[in-house]
Amino acid sequence: MQIERTQFVEVLKDAYSAYYDLHEDAETELPLAFRAEYKDRDEHYWFVKSAQVWVNEKNEHAYIFSAPSFDADAVKACVDYALADGLPRVKPHKDHQCTNIKVVFLADTADEATRKAVKKLNFTKNYKFGLWGYTNLLAGITDLAEQKTVTNAPGHELVTFFKKLFAVRA
Repeated sequence: MQIERTQFVEVLKDAYSAYYDLHEDAETELPLAFRAEYKDRDEHYWFVKSAQVWVNEKNEHAYIFSAPSFDADAVKACVDYALADGLPRVKPHKDHQCTNIKVVFLADTADEATRKAVKKLNFTKNYKFGLWGYTNLLAGITDLAEQKTVTNAPGHELVTFFKKLFAVRA
């Protein structure tokens, strides 16, 4: 049974709203459903907060695009938009571990050429030779007709995430 895309976007918003700040105010001609931001800062200190042992900061900017179908050119345009919008939001510093940019494509159907284009997506940026962290591109396309998700190598976590969402919807 095929899941309706507009309803699945709402399910995805609900799933992301638990840990992410959602933003729907982007003005673009691309089929951007919403943008989400996640910020996490872990600290460990010794007796008092001023005696920090270590600090670790991880961030993520997720861009969810929704359309009946995507082609390779549309995928490239959406990824270029996400990188252009997300990279200025990265604020590297000595305690920064990573800020990932996640691009998710929700489609009623996805052809093989588009799946291959998503698999080949790659972007990595190091800050101060990696001492101030890095940025990776995590990308995936979800075919709602087949309930199948295809990702690039860094985005493999999206497969299990969408499997869980499909199981909840079933």
